[in-house]
Amino acid sequence: MKKHLTFREIAAYSLGLFGFQAIVGFLNSYQAEFYHAQMAANLAVVGVLILVVKVVSAVFDPVVGNLIERGKSRKGKLRPFIAYSLLPLLITTVVVFIRVPLKGVALYAYIFVTFLLWSMAMTLGDVPSQAIASVLTPDPEERTNVISIANTLKQIGFSAAAVLVPVVCLIVPGGSRVFGIAEGQKDDPISSAEYLAVAVLVAVLGCGLFSLIYFMNRERVAYTSETMTFKEMFASLRDNKPLMLVIVSYFLGAGRQMAMAIQVQTSNALLGSENYVLALGISTAVGTMLSMALTPVLIKKLGEKTAYIALSVYGFAVSILAFLVYVFVTQNMVVMFVFLFLTGLQFGAVTLMPMIMVTDCVDDYEYRTGKRREGPAFSMLTLTIKVCLAVGAALGLILVQASGYRAEAAEVSLHTKNVIFFAYVAMPGIFSLLSVFPILKYDITGEKKKQIAEALSQRRSTD
Repeated sequence: MKKHLTFREIAAYSLGLFGFQAIVGFLNSYQAEFYHAQMAANLAVVGVLILVVKVVSAVFDPVVGNLIERGKSRKGKLRPFIAYSLLPLLITTVVVFIRVPLKGVALYAYIFVTFLLWSMAMTLGDVPSQAIASVLTPDPEERTNVISIANTLKQIGFSAAAVLVPVVCLIVPGGSRVFGIAEGQKDDPISSAEYLAVAVLVAVLGCGLFSLIYFMNRERVAYTSETMTFKEMFASLRDNKPLMLVIVSYFLGAGRQMAMAIQVQTSNALLGSENYVLALGISTAVGTMLSMALTPVLIKKLGEKTAYIALSVYGFAVSILAFLVYVFVTQNMVVMFVFLFLTGLQFGAVTLMPMIMVTDCVDDYEYRTGKRREGPAFSMLTLTIKVCLAVGAALGLILVQASGYRAEAAEVSLHTKNVIFFAYVAMPGIFSLLSVFPILKYDITGEKKKQIAEALSQRRSTD
């Protein structure tokens, strides 16, 4: 099959996902700590609120998926929705990090409403930006490569706040950053002005990069606009058994990315400063980047199914080993950084594989029924990702709160450190193992996948 994507288009899609995920990653990493440190919110309550908001806002994902299927724009089926999301996403990202003089029920109601509005704006961009990977090119191999490249940038974007926050803290007027390890004392908390400055910077840069997908990418797989009832939409999902296996697997692995939600608290407890989150996260990130770069090779050698299972089992083993070494052998952070690198090797592939599998499920459904349904399939994936991230965040924050963690504490007990490290390392490994079981029955692999691609190519050439 001929190649379709230019370097310019690959770069635009990759940078677009980088910008979008920079916003998502900033909220995921710093939102709870902002509420806790700046507005005295209880971390466990915040974790539950985040979970409730994600579940409530998840209703919006199938709505967006249904609207996508009805689309009749000359700009394509998916790109217009990215444009619609830009302004709401920019505004709500900034609003979330405005400190308000509220307490008690009023504070938690404010957190709920503002985060719900942000979640809906995020969904409006998230569903089409995920789904568009399935229509950028009809070639499965080219599609796997672009998903790998784009999601490498996406993962870097997700971690970008760990770099931006310390830099902004150094230049914001009135932001007295101590960087306590160098001074031999605990770092000052991040101020509300610093949080707001980062929010403005991330929102503007993130939305600017995200807009590149709308302006520079093309949708090459033909589609027909179709009005579906929600009953028909959910019936199409139910009939797509391979897709349901991927979704169930993702739910069982809900805690795999728990670490990102509690990274700031882990950095504060183990290293003495929120601003050393970069040192904590970069070890895992390097392993993740390497894993993403090698994913296309793994898929060629093993196929998505085998590669996913192997890396998930590996992730479980190395995560449990890392925790046991930390508790019973040494708490030397250099040793832990090595283990965090090793745990990171699982995340690239298990982050990419579900997205690749869902695109294959869309192809399989079109092959069997003649109908291509990116909207429902990817809205189900984005819904699942949001709920799972919220479940992981809630579990992580509840464990952090139960550990006795306090952002302002001058010293952290050994018990608190052990509980937080268990949530940061061991829990994601356990969830990785659980996610394997549904994938054992997944069958869009090898010759079957090749036959589907060839049949669809022939069908489209005669249409």
